[in-house]
Amino acid sequence: MAEVQHFSYGLLTPAAAYLMSFIGSLLGLLCATRARAATGRSRASWLGLAALAIGGTGIWVMHFIAMLGFTVKDHEIRYDVPLTLLSCGTAIAVVAFGLFIVGFAGARTPVIILGGLIMGAGVASMHYTGMTAMNMSGHIDYQPVLVGLSVLIALVAATAALWFSLSVKGLWATTGAAAIMGIAVSGMHYTGMAAMRITMHEGMAAPTGARPVDFLLPLLGGVGGVSIILLVIIAMAPSEEEMRIEAELQERIQARQRGEAPRTPADPVAPPPGRSAGQWFDGGPGR
Repeated sequence: MAEVQHFSYGLLTPAAAYLMSFIGSLLGLLCATRARAATGRSRASWLGLAALAIGGTGIWVMHFIAMLGFTVKDHEIRYDVPLTLLSCGTAIAVVAFGLFIVGFAGARTPVIILGGLIMGAGVASMHYTGMTAMNMSGHIDYQPVLVGLSVLIALVAATAALWFSLSVKGLWATTGAAAIMGIAVSGMHYTGMAAMRITMHEGMAAPTGARPVDFLLPLLGGVGGVSIILLVIIAMAPSEEEMRIEAELQERIQARQRGEAPRTPADPVAPPPGRSAGQWFDGGPGR
């Protein structure tokens, strides 16, 4: 059995991987809070951004940065590029699927559990697809118990992420939820990695594919660009509370135009200063 090292660069890769998971989860949850107050295409747009942040940065980028610290002593590891990109697409797609289920079907417990099961199974598939993308002069086996534990962690983490996307309010609560999600995603990854058993075979052809370092520059550039764009969108868009106030005002205006008595709120509300809830994605509110 080959000697493997999961932390070839010490704490650098696990710390950087956790940081990426935390940042992606935080940006995704901030987008999800806006989605709660939006409707129609505007809600779908916010949920899509949340899936990109959580699935792309929070899960897949975390996975690949952690893999940079994985080495097999005296042997080279290469990566199948199409399979690696497939694992990235899988992460974003399954997170989007789960978020859209709870975003449009409601916050009922069965809906959250169903979405969490689908999303968790997809996250686990992403991880093991990424493992399949590794090419080396050897054979990989997995310990079933640890594989099962990693899948269980993925299911619990995905369900918790969906619950957080529907429930957390306020910056501090959202930050705490993102920190918990980062721990869960990292725990799932390293549990799955601990399940690996590698047997090297002398005389096999040298592995083909991309080196891990080949992904580094595009990875850093892509993550940086996406994160900056999301930060700008979130910073310039109205908050969840502002979106709710505007939606209520629009409802009262429309009721007055129809000649109906407007619904009187418990407390008077003032319009948010100069920002529109719908203008960022579809040009108008409530669409």
